[in-house]
Amino acid sequence: MTQEQVLVDCLERLNREGISYMLTGSMASNVWGLPRLTHDLDFVLQLPPSEIPRFVAAFRGDYFIDEAAVRAAYQPPYQFNALDLRSNLKADFWLLKPHAFEREMFRRRVKEPVLGQPCWMATAEDVILHKLYWNGITPSERQLGDAAGVVSVQLAKLDLDYLRHWARELRVTEVLEDLLAGKFKPKTT
Repeated sequence: MTQEQVLVDCLERLNREGISYMLTGSMASNVWGLPRLTHDLDFVLQLPPSEIPRFVAAFRGDYFIDEAAVRAAYQPPYQFNALDLRSNLKADFWLLKPHAFEREMFRRRVKEPVLGQPCWMATAEDVILHKLYWNGITPSERQLGDAAGVVSVQLAKLDLDYLRHWARELRVTEVLEDLLAGKFKPKTT
């Protein structure tokens, strides 16, 4: 299976089970901005502990998924993964953190078609902010390039007041202003 097929498969399973999710990361920046090759499938989940067995059952068979790892994800770093046994590609799942920005990001998610599937995903503004936030934790040209790609495609549609508000909260104002001024170039590879 290709990465796109794994993404479609994950979306079908999440949608069928009614799991509250949001596509984020590089795949989301590819949708909103300039696509680049990525091996990341990142989802944020709002998953009550009572839904863990249903979630694990939805992926069991075609994926290696460890229920104990899912349960452990309620503590930092709030993450687990599912390995597609057909392709050895993995999907990373992050549980929604008790952080104001992440909760707002999840609240604002939008439903957009991705590869023919309905997909709940982070807004363009939130993808930019999330990329800038992660760049502050682990600096990376890819994070800045992905954010620049979203800005280059979406600039006329972006809610600049929202971006600037959360940039202040996340302490990424300077890099956001540099990004909006075109000081970073999109990453396309």
